[in-house]
Amino acid sequence: MGFRVIKGGLLTTVQDLGRSGFQAQGFNVNGVMDRRAFRIANLLLDNPENEAVLECTLIGPTLEFTAPMIISITGGDFRPELNDEKIPMYTAIYVAEGDVLKIGSARTGRTCYIAFSNYLKVPVVMGSRSTNLKCQIGGFKGRKLEDGDFIETRINRRIYLSSFLSRTLPLKEYEEDKVKIRVVMGPEEEIFSKKGIRSFLETEFTVGAEFDRMGMRLEGSFIETKRGSDIISDGIALGSIQVPSHGKPIILLADRQTTGGYGKIATVISVDLPKLVQRRMDDKIRFEAVSVQEAQQLMLQEERELQEMRKAIHKPCKEVLECRLAAKRLSMLFG
Repeated sequence: MGFRVIKGGLLTTVQDLGRSGFQAQGFNVNGVMDRRAFRIANLLLDNPENEAVLECTLIGPTLEFTAPMIISITGGDFRPELNDEKIPMYTAIYVAEGDVLKIGSARTGRTCYIAFSNYLKVPVVMGSRSTNLKCQIGGFKGRKLEDGDFIETRINRRIYLSSFLSRTLPLKEYEEDKVKIRVVMGPEEEIFSKKGIRSFLETEFTVGAEFDRMGMRLEGSFIETKRGSDIISDGIALGSIQVPSHGKPIILLADRQTTGGYGKIATVISVDLPKLVQRRMDDKIRFEAVSVQEAQQLMLQEERELQEMRKAIHKPCKEVLECRLAAKRLSMLFG
């Protein structure tokens, strides 16, 4: 019970929200790049919020299902097809035994997410099912999916598609090649000169070729420091923006190192991380400074929107509201 990997895609891994609490021992957090798309994928299926999904990067996999289940696909537009027929994203899709799902190349964005109603059967390692590619732990055998793999599912969940047909639209930011990313300045803002801070906030940067799950290097104006950017190594948060001696910012992402010895000029706020990680090479980025309080308010607003979405998806179906419809369905099933 599960699915067979016909083609593994460019980089398809099992991910959840990550392996928290082990950075002091040197273990990366890992987890999904786009947390908003991940949460919506599970929300559409009424899955537990941190249920593991497949994260696909730039070119997706081809999967053959060996059991019926319901799936959802979110994130960038990867032009998915089921049995060679186009299917929509951001909605629940029923798949039958023998069906073949093809996730194509990214038309917009960089990553997409596939959630499964029957839950992926992969081991929990240090509290997470996320794949740590460097340490080769978690996920499916600690690596990306390859042709011929078979992924089992944990349960045979009996659900009706009509319960999950609610739909939300993909983010407009996926279509844009120029975006504004909001940041909280610091924690080492004081080591940068006024000219360096102006360069960071007032000029446009370009997403470079060095962009993976660990980080994103930007091309653009030189960011000047007062006396160099080396500091005593300290912890790295998701979205930290380091500036090494070459003066070009590096934004640290899901597979970031646990500590770093370069000054951090700012940190990307949580609600803008999805917009950031869906950029592609040569996209343009400008930064805008906001306060911690503004970042927190934006995060609370996003949380309220997600909870409203969950309420809409949990809206009772017609059969619950009208008993005669349920009786009619039962009579059709059992004669």
